Amino acid sequence: MVELRHPSSSLGSRVASSPMKRDEDTSPLIHDHFSQHVEDHPRHSSRDRERSFWWQTYSFSPFSKDDPRFSQRGSRISLFLLLFVAIAGLISIFSILHRLNSPYLCKKDGIVLHCPRVKEKPSLWENPFSATTSWKPCAERREGGISDLPPENETSGYLFIHAEGGLNQQRIAICNAVAVAKIMNATLILPVLKQDQIWKDQTKFEDIFDVDHFINYLKDDVRIVRDIPEWFTDKSELFTSIRRTVKNIPKYAPAQFYIDNVLPRIKEKKIMSLKPFVDRLGYDNVPPEINRLRCRVNYHALKFLPEIEQMSDLLVSRMRNRTGSPNPYMALHLRFEKGMVGLSFCDFVGTREEKARMAEYRQKEWPRRYKNGTHLWQLALQKRKEGRCPLEPGEVAVILRAMGYPKETQIYVASGQVYGGQNRMAPLRNMFPNLGFTLPVPLLIYGSIKAVYLFRPVS
Repeated sequence: MVELRHPSSSLGSRVASSPMKRDEDTSPLIHDHFSQHVEDHPRHSSRDRERSFWWQTYSFSPFSKDDPRFSQRGSRISLFLLLFVAIAGLISIFSILHRLNSPYLCKKDGIVLHCPRVKEKPSLWENPFSATTSWKPCAERREGGISDLPPENETSGYLFIHAEGGLNQQRIAICNAVAVAKIMNATLILPVLKQDQIWKDQTKFEDIFDVDHFINYLKDDVRIVRDIPEWFTDKSELFTSIRRTVKNIPKYAPAQFYIDNVLPRIKEKKIMSLKPFVDRLGYDNVPPEINRLRCRVNYHALKFLPEIEQMSDLLVSRMRNRTGSPNPYMALHLRFEKGMVGLSFCDFVGTREEKARMAEYRQKEWPRRYKNGTHLWQLALQKRKEGRCPLEPGEVAVILRAMGYPKETQIYVASGQVYGGQNRMAPLRNMFPNLGFTLPVPLLIYGSIKAVYLFRPVS
């Protein structure tokens, strides 16, 4: 301690820099001098406080037992451990919250299901988007609007189509036919409803829809005539001649496809037929006014005959009041007829006899696709993985229960004869005892219901 009081600065510097002096500085015996030294040099105070902080922080780490001064490497590792513990804690909290909010398990007739919690059953029958009730239709015909329709002798030609499929597909085909005629500035011949292979229905356009209303409502948009022009004598040529038919139209084709490929042939031949014609016009690649025109056709121009609407209103009233009160009900279109199952080329649970008969049916109806049947098993597995197979009635029942519909729900099945009969319907009936009688599909589509969609409740 005597050297520190020596008047010579150089001697004091040498003594202070000696190893013995450094050891003495760390000794608690010179605490007063160390405090004075800190006051004389305030620029080192922040560093010393930082060292004090790390001392308190890492006093709980294993490095404190080996080195009280704590190396920089040890401090980084300790910080990493603290961050790891914090992240692990957050993950644990999120995992616990996820488990608390996950669907609980419920049992029904010995079957364990992941059933979501249903707090308010009536909410299933309410519109989840209440704001839509204030929306106004934008596709209605404008009163007093100016027609831009050219004279009959100035159109590109005549367009003729066969509306294929069931009634729902035929409606889509009619809407698309009007839109395509508008795109090409052609005159549309009243569409013909092609006889379906399954339903064998010979109903004509005028047997279902009001033709006068259809033509009059669209008179400012598209020119429509009831029949093939009289000057075209060989009418059967439209059904058989390749020269008068445009085939291989891609699904959901853009508007430009018709302008580039179909319009020149109509101008040349003056009258052309389009086959096949179901989903042959896209939605995202056509002008907005064309999509609005399709809406006008579907919701305004296609009007059912009065007797059909009266019949359908009576049917709806009876279904709604079947239980003695105006309860909501569900119209369920299973789409599990023999034709649908066969066309899907999917494999379903059944006996060997059922599978053998289905193989014979597919070979008869679709010989080119069936070939010898050796490739169908792999194809069926792939389609099942991709979700492109029709749902069996039992699978539909599980989905409805998972969505929260209670077993008391009144269900009316809109379908043809279900493939597999009562045995195939048993799971659906067990989970929903209030299963109504099977209704022909047209009865639910005609009139006030307009169309049937899977899982769409009608109140």
